[in-house]
Amino acid sequence: MAAPSDDLSGCFVREFELKNSTVLRVNQFEVGDVGCVVWDAALVFASYLQTEDFSKSYGTLSGKSVVELGSGTGIVGLTAAVLGANVLLTDLEDFVPLLELNIKTNETHSQGTSKAQTLKWGEDVSIACPDFLFISDCIYYDESTEPLVTSITDLSDKHTHVIMSYEKRTSENKLALERKFFKLIEEDFKVETIALERHDDVFRSEDILLIHMTKR
Repeated sequence: MAAPSDDLSGCFVREFELKNSTVLRVNQFEVGDVGCVVWDAALVFASYLQTEDFSKSYGTLSGKSVVELGSGTGIVGLTAAVLGANVLLTDLEDFVPLLELNIKTNETHSQGTSKAQTLKWGEDVSIACPDFLFISDCIYYDESTEPLVTSITDLSDKHTHVIMSYEKRTSENKLALERKFFKLIEEDFKVETIALERHDDVFRSEDILLIHMTKR
């Protein structure tokens, strides 16, 4: 069941404190589909954006353009906006009201800009290739894997840093999806695993990977 597009009454708030002491208030649903809650892989990703390693490796986010695919609650994109990026958070139509609520709830903290937009993976969109393309824990359903790769490819050029987090899952089905995703993405992208010791000191886990990809 997806998040209802016209009813946000079932929300509760999760707080996430950034290193600069900003406290994001992220609305999520008590019940719903995978995009309704804050996942651990998103927390690891959002925390990595604030590390010295990120700054040294990819530069500042201030003034940079960011597109996030499958934003869900939007915590990764919202963190980027606090750090000065101009962020477009995207997801299926049903999730856009939740994204808009979280943008509004946290807009006073943003040094950059943020807005939400419907984007269905694999479909043509008129979005310019950003400086950064973020994806968090989106390798989940078989039917969405190829459309996800299509959108990543369409929204990237050789200057785009594609950064993805995902939680490794041990079922054969999920392992097969992981293999399928990387087989497809490596046709057009160079793929680097960001070593665990480069992650945030607190928000890290051996089960959660951060991947950096650039177009060949």
